[in-house]
Amino acid sequence: MLCKHSRKPLESPTTKAMLNTYHAPKHSSNQCGSSLMQTIDAPLSLVWSLIRRFEYPQGYKLFVKKCNMLSGDGGIGSIREVVVNSGLPAGVSVERLDKLDDEKHVLKFSIIGGDHRLANYSSTITLHEEEENFGGKTVAIESYVVDVPVGSSGDDTCSFANTIIGCNLRSLAKITEEMVCKTT
Repeated sequence: MLCKHSRKPLESPTTKAMLNTYHAPKHSSNQCGSSLMQTIDAPLSLVWSLIRRFEYPQGYKLFVKKCNMLSGDGGIGSIREVVVNSGLPAGVSVERLDKLDDEKHVLKFSIIGGDHRLANYSSTITLHEEEENFGGKTVAIESYVVDVPVGSSGDDTCSFANTIIGCNLRSLAKITEEMVCKTT
């Protein structure tokens, strides 16, 4: 099963710098957040080619059934409607692309609507290459902040979000690593 195994990246100086620069969000007492990492044995450019496609999240996100662009062409300010697969406690999520930096490999988006309980959700995804002495692989880091819904706990909210993001990151690794294997 795709979502059972995880590879922990080493905490290299580069990873620590990325965490400090992009993944140390401040949140209020009614919010929670977390950062998840995935080491990927594929070139950064290949991994980024999937991440940066705001208009096509189903390219690696297993829980996405389809995506409709409501405005924009996938650039900053674009808004997408993501239809999720059945079995999740939501049917649709409306999301806005807030940042897309092709040089630093940073993508940030916010959830601005939908039929779910993820209010004020903001996510940052970064990619970087580890130094050779730390394995020389691509590291994906995704962090988020979200309101804790009334009647829920921060632990439950983070557990749900962490499960979805963890599966997405493992799927990203599996897909890009398989793409590398097919070309070699």
